[in-house]
Amino acid sequence: MKKRNPFLIWIVGLVVAALMLTDMLPMFASAQEVTLAPRLELSRPDADRLLVAQEQPAPRKRKTLMDLLFGGDDAAQSEVPVEKPVVARPKADLPPAKPKIPKSDTAVRLAVFGDSLGSDLAKALDRYYAEDPNIAIIAQAVGDTGFVRKDVLDWNEKIAEQIAANSFDIAVFIVGINDRQKMRLNDVTYGSLSPEWSVEYQQRVAGVVGKLRAANKPTIWIGLPPMAKTEYNKTMSGISEIQRLAAFSGGAEFLDIYERFVDEEGKFTAYGPDLNGKNVRMRKDDGIHFSSAGADKLAFYLAQSLKLYYRGAGSVGLEVADPLLGTDAQLMLRPPFQGLGQMQLLEVAGAVISLTHSQKRALELIVADPAQLAPARFDQQQMLEAPVGRVDAFGVGKLPAADVATAAVAP
Repeated sequence: MKKRNPFLIWIVGLVVAALMLTDMLPMFASAQEVTLAPRLELSRPDADRLLVAQEQPAPRKRKTLMDLLFGGDDAAQSEVPVEKPVVARPKADLPPAKPKIPKSDTAVRLAVFGDSLGSDLAKALDRYYAEDPNIAIIAQAVGDTGFVRKDVLDWNEKIAEQIAANSFDIAVFIVGINDRQKMRLNDVTYGSLSPEWSVEYQQRVAGVVGKLRAANKPTIWIGLPPMAKTEYNKTMSGISEIQRLAAFSGGAEFLDIYERFVDEEGKFTAYGPDLNGKNVRMRKDDGIHFSSAGADKLAFYLAQSLKLYYRGAGSVGLEVADPLLGTDAQLMLRPPFQGLGQMQLLEVAGAVISLTHSQKRALELIVADPAQLAPARFDQQQMLEAPVGRVDAFGVGKLPAADVATAAVAP
């Protein structure tokens, strides 16, 4: 076995150590530069200044063993890379905003009352009727309010003030998302939807509806939509049913929107078709409020019910004739008449007087063929010639020939 030369091994080790030290020196230098680099600090805590990171020189490429043995391209390393300019993508063409049309001085004033749901609805109605100069939307909703906490806002007093000021013509109400809390009555606290709580809640809602009816203000009460959380949705559905009874008993129109914002299984869904049929987000992340598209959809449904009172001519289209007006029985609770079909029946009965349509004559309701219409002047001879038993004989018609012969033979 050949003996290794210790001097040669020592020389090779020295060369390897030198190469390793050459590679490690730039690392120590970079660390020292970072340590000794001055830091930019705020001189005063209250100064409105921004802490800007100090620009550091671009790190130099460390030389490797191959660079030391065979040399490297220092010129290439000294080149500073040039960043490519950022080119902004053109934005998609957005539809132009609808021009704001000034409202007429005689425009119908539609006031929206309620909580934050009412605030979203008022904005959507502004968009829906933006090009109609004959209807003006008045936002009267107040967030964090309801019918349980009178200390926040008493809606009975608020409505009385607005009626006294004659600030609106038609009222729309949507409220209730803040009413899932206890109610204190006569120093006793009752839970939500308990019998005592429900009776008091219905009386408070009925008080508002009664004031609006007494002031001859058409009212549309909107039920609450479905909610994301199961227990909360159950309570809101119970509150909506109490509002329905109070609205019906007071003669207000009740608009049920629950089925409009559920899926095929009748459960809560945050998405649904918008007015253009596109599936979009209808509700916000909290599972309570409407998105802009959801509020626009609600405004569309409300506009259909508003056709009972507003026909686009700048005036209320129907006038309710109350036969008990001015009597002691005026404040009695009477059966409500809801829906377009019931309103048409009332028009026939004469309880509702249409201001935009002329009433049909009685002959047009009975005779289908205009050629068979009776003359304007009634001939009394026709009564005498009509046989007994016919509807136009009136008890004075002549007997048939057979009956006349029988009457002559009889003793």
